Amino acid sequence: MRNLIAQEVVFEAEEPFRGFGPLGLEGTASAPSVFDNIISSIIGLITIIAGVWFIFLLIAGAIGVMTAGGDKASMETARKRITNGVIGLVIVVAGIFLVELIGKLLGLDDILLPGEAIIKLGQ
Repeated sequence: MRNLIAQEVVFEAEEPFRGFGPLGLEGTASAPSVFDNIISSIIGLITIIAGVWFIFLLIAGAIGVMTAGGDKASMETARKRITNGVIGLVIVVAGIFLVELIGKLLGLDDILLPGEAIIKLGQ
């Protein structure tokens, strides 16, 4: 008689499945701290994307300035591209500080850590 994979016991769980990796709640990690890590990672990712986009626009604008050759329309387009990149980066960074400031004014010191803020509001 042949042994088939479907007949073999591959995994026997001794305890309930708890997940794996940084979001698997292994160890002493609680749900609010995992949620805070997710939000923090998203904010960091958005900031990194804004920085990379700014560098891209800055380089594209600089190339546009160098290749304008005295053409005022090309020069204006390149200048607007650089200006838009700077404005976008300032908005992203200022947004983080503005949210933090509003949180402090409202008495929520941990507004960028919503899991902890919700726990504090419930107390």
